[in-house]
Parts: sequence; structure tokens; C-alpha cells
Amino acid sequence: MSVETPSKRRLALALLAAGATLTACGGDPSTAEDTPGASPTSQAPGQAGSATPRETPSDSPGETQAPTETSASSTAPTGAASSGSAAADDDATPGAATAPIYYVGDTPMGPRLYREFQVVGGGDVAASALDALANGVPTDPDYSTLVPPGEVLSVQQRGGRIRIVVAKDSVWPERGTLTPKQARLAAQSVVYTVQGALGTRRPVEVIVRGAATPTTLFGFDTSGGLSAAPELKVLSLVNITSPAQGQSVPASTITAEGRASSFEATVPWEVQDDSGKVVARGSGTAEGWMGRLYPWTVRVDLGRLDPGTYTFIARTDDPTGGQEGPGPFEDSKTITVR
Repeated sequence: MSVETPSKRRLALALLAAGATLTACGGDPSTAEDTPGASPTSQAPGQAGSATPRETPSDSPGETQAPTETSASSTAPTGAASSGSAAADDDATPGAATAPIYYVGDTPMGPRLYREFQVVGGGDVAASALDALANGVPTDPDYSTLVPPGEVLSVQQRGGRIRIVVAKDSVWPERGTLTPKQARLAAQSVVYTVQGALGTRRPVEVIVRGAATPTTLFGFDTSGGLSAAPELKVLSLVNITSPAQGQSVPASTITAEGRASSFEATVPWEVQDDSGKVVARGSGTAEGWMGRLYPWTVRVDLGRLDPGTYTFIARTDDPTGGQEGPGPFEDSKTITVR
């Protein structure tokens, strides 16, 4: 068994945070090599049946299914909408699907994207997912959106790209009141959401109805296709998939799942009662920890808890105790133990 020295911890933490720190430095909403022409424009006028989540293969191996996280490797993003599973809402509208929506939440390194699965309308599921992003309300009160209200007329896959068609009066092409950093994150929330809903990593372009050429997205040129930025640049380093916000769970052992990029793949967790007292704690191990987010699964024993409201919290590991680096990332879900 190797001895973990302070210098080794510093090196590992530096490697883990290297991609993340790039976000604060500005730049495109995706990497330049992945997104030709995806730089901000100089102008920024104006204002800016049953349902079940299904994760398709990803170009980040280990991206997972929800609510049960499993490994995968290929060329699709974090989550794709589909029909039929145990996570489904029994009262869901027939033909509806569950899609990953990428909302914004606070982290030690500033606002990042958190994934939340929501039931959306059938038909054009990708357009419905974008509608939820722009016009809906996150289930988790810790999340919000930077995307201004707007109408998405359709989402098409053509010519190796995803084409988002917006109304003529849409404010999406312009940055509006968003700061440059907010505009980058808003653009990435659109890209991650639409790619997740379709299960493809195709770059995204935005076109105004009736126009012949792509336009901008919050001030970023999409004519060359806008790609998803690396996960460590824009996503929270820990995210809970299950339990869901507000979920009722039995007073027994449950399975909690999510994705994380945490020091040595360790994912600490705890359960707090409504006074903030820790009533259960432990840790799990993700499938990896360098370069991207990996699935994690833990067994949480709630059998000794009285019925009531509790908070389940998952964090990234901080072996320095807050002495180095930005501190742990975390995600939390309020649950009801019955």
C-alpha cells in the first residue's frame, strides 16, 4: 500500500482541477479545436406512454444510464431521452420521455452545469427539452437557468449537425444582458441538453426560421458548429442522479447514483436530518477520476431513520481539508423517508 504524501496529494489535486480552472480564464464555450468558428461575435445587442431516462453510449466512456448508472463507450453524450423504465412517472402523458436538462448551480469554482432528468413532451423530444431549459422550472431549488425564455420551433439532425430552429423574434442569437461568462455557460447548457436529448455528439447550429444560414447563440457564431466543451470545464464535478429531488424512499437500504470526478475516485456522502445533523455517512468509489466525470453508486442504509424529511449529499473528496484547491464540490437532494 503506497503512502500518500502531501506533495502527491497536491499534484493529484492540481491535475484534477487543471481542466476546471480554464473556465475562469474565458474563451469559447467549447474548445477551439472542437468548434471551428465558435468564438463570440463582436456584437452583443439586445436581450438576450411512460417516460424513462436512457443513457446512450458516449465519447466519454463510462457515461451512464439513469437512474441506474452503467458504463458505456462510443459517441453520444450524457443522456438521451427514451420511453419505458422503473424511473418513469406512472402518470406521465403517453408518448412523453425523460430527457437530461442541464441547469446551472453554484460550485466552489463558480456556476457550473448540473444534470436533472425531467419528463418532457413526446414528438420533438429535443425541442421539448430545450423548452424545459428555457421556460421550465428545475425540480431542484438549488438549480436555475441562464437561458432566456424563447420558442424553439424544431430540432433537426442534418449534414452531421444538430440544427435548432428558433422563431424570428427569438432573443437566443444575441447575448443581451448576459455577461460573457454567463453567455458561454448558457450556450453550453443548450448544447449539452440538446445533445443529451438526441444521444449524439453532433455539433449544434442555430438558425432563425426562414433564414438560409446559421446565426449566433448568445453571441457565439454557430456557422461552424458549436461543440460541447470538456466536462471538467463546464460541469459540476459531482452530480446526483438518484435519489431525485423530493423522492419518497423506504426506511431501508437504497441505492444512490450519480457521476463525479473526485480525488482518487472517492465520493463521500452523508444524510442530514431537517436540523442539519448528520445521521448517516459513508463513501463510494467512482469508476475513475481523471479527465472527465465517471459513474458512482453507493448503498445507503436508511433503516434506522424515523419517517421524515432528510437531505442526501454527495461530494468530491478533499484530502487537504480545505487547505489547498477550491474545496469540495457537492450536490444535494431532499428526500422523504417513509
